[in-house]
Amino acid sequence: MKIKKIVVVVFLYLLNCNYSYSIEPEIFVQSTVNRASKILSENISKEKKMDELRLIAKETVDIRGIGFYTLGSVRKTLSDGQKKRYAMLFEEYFLKSFSSRLAEYTNPEIDVQSKEILSENYTIVNSLLKGTAERPEVKIDWRIYTKNPDNPLIRDLIIEGLSLARTQKEEFSSILNSNDNNINALFKTLEEFSKN
Repeated sequence: MKIKKIVVVVFLYLLNCNYSYSIEPEIFVQSTVNRASKILSENISKEKKMDELRLIAKETVDIRGIGFYTLGSVRKTLSDGQKKRYAMLFEEYFLKSFSSRLAEYTNPEIDVQSKEILSENYTIVNSLLKGTAERPEVKIDWRIYTKNPDNPLIRDLIIEGLSLARTQKEEFSSILNSNDNNINALFKTLEEFSKN
């Protein structure tokens, strides 16, 4: 009987211990890049590559976070129904845009070089896309959201100093500004992109 009590106490203690099995941001980035490179080097159709890249993006990118960041201050004026619709449309838009662009590459080699911890929630991971005869080397910085250290997520890519999330935000802002901040105009743009 005493042994059973001891086992229960130890088990409860272990449950309450705050063990950290966190994934280091630079290892997370290199692992993600290696997975994508493997898919891109396979002798499969572009459509199949895009499908597999979408799965990686769903696991490793904070699509929802990026989506609401790129919406800017307009997000504060949306109803819950509009937010839900936007999140769904943005995810489709993002996954199609991301996978179709990346599928054009054949076996890109990216080397993670260093990291800079900005805060408890953010780390910048610096990497380099190796140059080839067809393209120069490209500096890529990854903004990694580390609030949950067990599940880091990509929040932005900064390519040669240009933030993709900020560029997307400016594009959406332009669409909204030219349509009196009518969210339906942006919905229409996202829908049309996803259908083509």
